Amino acid sequence: MPLDHRDVAVLIPALNEALRIREVVMGALAQCPRVIVVDDGSDDDTVDRISDLPVVLLRHPRRMGKGACLRDGFAEALRLGARAVLTMDGDGQHSAGDIPRIIAVANRHPGCIVIGARLRRRSQKPILRRLANEFGDWGLAWGTGYRIADSQSGQRLYPAAVAALDAVPGEDFVFESQIIISAARRLGTRCVSVPIESRYKCVHSSESFRPSHFRPLRDLWRITSHIVRQALAHGGLADVYRSIRANPAVIDDPDEAFPEGARLARDSTHP
Repeated sequence: MPLDHRDVAVLIPALNEALRIREVVMGALAQCPRVIVVDDGSDDDTVDRISDLPVVLLRHPRRMGKGACLRDGFAEALRLGARAVLTMDGDGQHSAGDIPRIIAVANRHPGCIVIGARLRRRSQKPILRRLANEFGDWGLAWGTGYRIADSQSGQRLYPAAVAALDAVPGEDFVFESQIIISAARRLGTRCVSVPIESRYKCVHSSESFRPSHFRPLRDLWRITSHIVRQALAHGGLADVYRSIRANPAVIDDPDEAFPEGARLARDSTHP
């Protein structure tokens, strides 16, 4: 049975997101009736900004990291009967307007993780973030055996079977990489990317965003070292390399709405 917006729970981890959280949550509610916000010990008025909105609010008494937010949010979404969980960051960089496109891609690729790939207007992405993402894409392929376009994006749709995976190791941003690896190895799940536009503070925009919680050097080192250990423990590196070469990133953009993104994704399939 195809997914529709009533089958999907939108999950928004939030740490000190008072600046944009209300508009993010209202945008999500306009697309899906079930929205879960996990407040990760914020010390600003993040919770107060959404206290009157019809969301499920989970609160951590102290900061526990994005991995803990996703685990708790997945569990709550499954308890509510969601058939898929769509994650969005709370800082406003993702557009809720992309949710219908992501759900449509999930229906064209049943059982896949769908990633909102930030491929349009990439020149506006901070250079360190862009380089970190490209290196992360290459590194994660060694854990999955296939290439992914924008493996570090936080806007993703996870099928219920993936959200239900237990004993997925890794904390903070490492968890987002590890769940893709665990899904590939334990369920045979692949990722499909759909080009989206991600918003950042830049000279051409008057929009305000809080500084990113992602620290490219620190967090990329954590992610990469974790994946390297996983790949070495799993073994068969020659076979993995052949698999990576044979399985380029899958981009679903039938209307070619983002031709630049499709080209960049194709270029990224060659290690």
